[in-house]
Order: sequence, then structure tokens, then C-alpha cells
Amino acid sequence: MIDLKNATIQSHQPVKYFHSRCVSICMTLAIKSEVETLGNYAYSAIEKHSKKTLKWETEVKKDKDPEALHQMRVGMRRLRTAVTRFSPAVDLPKPASDKNIGKIARRLGNLRDLDVLKESLENLEQSDLPRKEQRSLQTAMEALTKQRQEAVTDVKSTFKDDHYKSLKQKLNEWLKEPSYQPIAYLPIQQVLPDLLLPEVSTFLLHPGWLVGTQVEGGEIVISRDWEAQRVEQELATNGETFHSLRKQAKRLRYQMELFSDLYSQSYTNCIAEVKNLQEILGAMQDSAVLADWLADVFNSEIDSQLPTLASMFAQKRYKLWQQWQPLQQQYLKAQTRQRFHTTILHPV
Repeated sequence: MIDLKNATIQSHQPVKYFHSRCVSICMTLAIKSEVETLGNYAYSAIEKHSKKTLKWETEVKKDKDPEALHQMRVGMRRLRTAVTRFSPAVDLPKPASDKNIGKIARRLGNLRDLDVLKESLENLEQSDLPRKEQRSLQTAMEALTKQRQEAVTDVKSTFKDDHYKSLKQKLNEWLKEPSYQPIAYLPIQQVLPDLLLPEVSTFLLHPGWLVGTQVEGGEIVISRDWEAQRVEQELATNGETFHSLRKQAKRLRYQMELFSDLYSQSYTNCIAEVKNLQEILGAMQDSAVLADWLADVFNSEIDSQLPTLASMFAQKRYKLWQQWQPLQQQYLKAQTRQRFHTTILHPV
């Protein structure tokens, strides 16, 4: 702390310079203090993601660029992560709760899911399909267009809903006059492991890591050399478990990204690994969702209505399964789990 009362000013130092220097140092200390507290870190994250989310509202209403909806949905998810993970430190109004943000995000997600389906249908190599299946896909696209129109109407009504209006209003009010819990004043480095490790543990202990394994001699062994049909059977049985692991990976990634600037390169590498896993499982899920949606449209199994396309989907999932297994093997090793925990325990 600078003692201005007892400070000695040498003759060659102008008083004006000394005063400016003191102001500069005090401002630096204030900034340093701000970025080192849990509360201020929480404020920065909530402010960043609320602004990034709400700025897309106008473009989403226009419904001209699907990327706007994608960005708003991602922003809402990241905002939800920030609100949830910093809940011990902040005192947020009820409309800005995890539950309310989740409701709004799901309504945006319904439309975004249809956009993903539309993109998947448009990107299919239809030239490889029999003419009958090409006509069936055209029928499916027409059905998708109708569903999407209904979802667009639902999203636009969301923006007029009291839940959404209250979220915007109360977030803005809180950002102008934030309220904190006492724990918010702890140094951020001191509490980082406590914030991150529960989510890491949930990720590492997820049952999805055990899909396609068996226990032999008290050890978990990954089943190898499966044919595509056997993989399809496993995915049909445990698809929801895989999807759950993907969602957990996404939650962990979003939380870890809140603190990227407080860790070294090894932490960044961990985030990249989680993202890679998320993308592989996501591609599996997208393929399964498209197949299920087509089955609903035609009220029959995709194998009978679109056999060539069903075979293409199965081949894609089989390739993704082969990408998944090395990651599965890596994360079932004690060394990987220890590396993850050690990285979390040592912020810069």
C-alpha cells in the first residue's frame, strides 16, 4: 500500500509526476485485484456471455442466416454455464436462474436441431442413391420445411414471452448493480480447483466410457474388431448413454473455457481433447437423430424405406466408432485421469 502522507518527494521529482505515478499504481492494483477475485471473474463471464447472446436476437427474428440462431443458442448455453458454475459467488435474480435460461435455450434448440437436420439432408450425396430414395428425401425435405416454420413461430413468440423479457431486464439490472455472496471475495486461484474438479469427476466417471467394454480378471477391457453390424447393435442399445456423455463433455468444455487465461498450455490441450470427443460423439448423435427423424416422417424403419441411405449412415457411424475407441482407451487409463486432475490443481 502506498503511504501518500509520509512519502518523500525528491527535489528532482515534480509533484505532478508523483501524483500521476501514484494514481497509475493505484489503478493497476485495483485492476489486479479485480481479476483475482471469484466475484469479479463471475461478473466478467456473465457480462460477456449475456451480451454475446442477446445481440443476436434481431438477426434471429429475421430468420435469414442460420448462423445467427446457432450463435445465440451457444451463447445461451455458455451463459447458463456461467450462471450455474458461479452460483456460489453471485446473488442473481430469479428470472436469471439456470432453470429459466434452460427453458429459453431449449426452445432455441428445437429450431437449431431442425436446421442441423436440413443441413445434413442437403449435404447428402444423393447422386449415390436410387431414384426412389431421392424422391423420398424430397418428400422428407418438404416435411422438414413445415416443421421448421412452426419452430420459427415458436422462437419468435419466445422473444415476446415474459420469461425472456424478465431475463433481459433482470440481467441488465444486475450488471449495473451486482450483488455477491461472501465467498465471491476469495482469490480466484484459491477456488479454481473446487469449481472445476466436480465437473471433471462427473465427466471421468460417466458410464459412457464403459460402452463396448467388458470386465476380464477384474480389469476393464475394450472390445475390439467388431463388425459394423455389431457396432450398430451397441449404439442402438447405448445411444442415449453416448449422448449423455457428449452433453457432459460440452458442459465441462464450456466451464473450462471460462478459465483458459488462468492455466498453462496443458490445460488448453485438455480442452482440445474434450472438444474432439464431443465432436465425434456429436457426429454419431446427429446421424442417429436424422435416421430416427426420417423413420418418423415415413412411419417406418429407415432400412425398409431408404435402405441405401441407411447403409451409408451405418458406415459413417462405424468410422466414427473407430475414432472413438482410441479416446476411450486413453481416458480409461489412470495416467490420463491423473494428468487431468494435476492440471486443474495447478493454475498459473
